[in-house]
Amino acid sequence: MSIWSKASLLVLAPALLALGVTLPLMRFESFYVLKTDASLVDIVVALWAGGDAALSVLVVLFSIVFPLAKLILVTAESLSPHLNEDFGWIGRVVPHLSRWSMMDVFLVAIIIFATKTSGLAEAFTQPGLWFYAGSSVIVAILHGGVRRGARNE
Repeated sequence: MSIWSKASLLVLAPALLALGVTLPLMRFESFYVLKTDASLVDIVVALWAGGDAALSVLVVLFSIVFPLAKLILVTAESLSPHLNEDFGWIGRVVPHLSRWSMMDVFLVAIIIFATKTSGLAEAFTQPGLWFYAGSSVIVAILHGGVRRGARNE
């Protein structure tokens, strides 16, 4: 991976993550009258305000903290001057965070599918979901590119 493509992806990934967290992920329409848009921030705030503090904390951890931590660690990995070393503790932590990177995208897809098949409401994806997924994919590409680059040197 060239230095310019890596630099571009390192700038693009956090921007997409920020948009994915703040823009609506999905829209629910029931009876073509009631419309509700929900972003990750809205979901967390609604869960917390509704008394579901534990669920709110879990959503924050898996939807915001883990992707942000993975992004930071992959950036550190990418900027490391010692790529041929074993990446130290970063190399051991990032694969564990990788297991959770696309979980939210799949959960939202399942919720949209369940809503559409239940007949109670229509559900539509919104730009936030695509930005969030894009950030996850870019971080995975960066992580893979860093690993391949280290093996080739």
